[in-house]
Amino acid sequence: MKKVSVVAAAVVGVLAAGQAMANVDFHGYMRAGVGVSEHGGQQAQLEKNKVGRLGNENDVYGEVGIGKEVYNDNGKSMYVDSMVAMTSNGSNDWESTEGDDAKFALRQFNVQAKGFIASAPEATIWAGKRYYQRKDIHISDFYYLNISGAGAGVEGIEAGPGKLSLAWVRNDRNDNADASVPGSGDTPDAGNNGGALNVNTLDVRYAGIPLWEGASLELIGNAALVNPTDAASQKAKDAKNGFMGTAELTVGLSGGFNKTVVQYGTEGYSKAFAFYGDGSWYGAEANSGASGYRLINWGVSEVGESFEFGHQLVYGVGEGMWDGQDKFTTYSAVVRPMYKWNDNMRTIFEAGYSQDDNDGAKTTNSKFTIAQAWSAGSSFWARPELRVYASYLNSDAVDTDNRPNSGYVFDNGRSKSQMQVGVQVEAWW
Repeated sequence: MKKVSVVAAAVVGVLAAGQAMANVDFHGYMRAGVGVSEHGGQQAQLEKNKVGRLGNENDVYGEVGIGKEVYNDNGKSMYVDSMVAMTSNGSNDWESTEGDDAKFALRQFNVQAKGFIASAPEATIWAGKRYYQRKDIHISDFYYLNISGAGAGVEGIEAGPGKLSLAWVRNDRNDNADASVPGSGDTPDAGNNGGALNVNTLDVRYAGIPLWEGASLELIGNAALVNPTDAASQKAKDAKNGFMGTAELTVGLSGGFNKTVVQYGTEGYSKAFAFYGDGSWYGAEANSGASGYRLINWGVSEVGESFEFGHQLVYGVGEGMWDGQDKFTTYSAVVRPMYKWNDNMRTIFEAGYSQDDNDGAKTTNSKFTIAQAWSAGSSFWARPELRVYASYLNSDAVDTDNRPNSGYVFDNGRSKSQMQVGVQVEAWW
């Protein structure tokens, strides 16, 4: 009898666990594939934020999220959300952090509570580490606003015709400035913080403002409040607080949408607009008085029953960001037309062009990709999608005296262009 009781308890435990797992939300994103370059070796990735991502990604990346509503009573609920991510170059079967082949990161770990504010039961209180109302252009993987991180806030408060959201998020800088960004460098003279710089981002959003039928406006304000540690350099201690404002107009179209975005920023936010930043990395070492702005238009639309079309237009300017620098201008254009042969097979073309101009020193990048793809449905957004593609990449640069720059990016610096072919799958769920 005792043995039967133990078995029965085990069965009940398994059934209970199964019932609990049935209520768990499983979500995520992944991309992976294989490619080869005409110069030998694997494919390259060239400024995908500027010239488009199709046939221009050489990594394996995945996010796996698990969430569950853990409390629901009398109109009040609590939801626990979590997510981990992994990235690697996909060179081997066994990839680990020991050989620096792969990197793992904790992306989300938060609790969202709804119905706890009596005067605004529709609002959600949240705290923890979270993707916070991110704004991106999918065809280029370009996030033009993304302050995600550890923080807290309240969102979705009904206020007049729109909804109000308030958040406080940490976007700290590490001990070394980002050497990949011109003017930041990795030495104190070039603007290195010399110590950790705590940056607290305050975010205010008012979304869903109706304008005309099918059109709405969202207004967003971000304030970066710098709080240097005692170990920080004098440059970091002299860093100024910055402000960034964003206005996003969304217009619904038949079978799609169009978004027009205007952004303006002061002090450290000036670098975000020059270098396709999203507001999470605050260029605190920028010179006092630096400023910048960015104009964006993007969207997806249908052209008849068989064609869909995605596009990106970006123009950004940063001024006075470091000593000797007057104006940094960048612009890019990406188009992705798609012809649907049937509900599951499509041919995709993507072309992109960009130019950066730093006081006369110019760099241009371009990309052309053609792909045959099979997808889980006919929509532009249908995923999973398996693609076979061929891409041509080109990068060229001239200095301020209009002379060619030797900084070619392909074939170990010996070529400014490259052909590559590959296969990739992308999915979200």
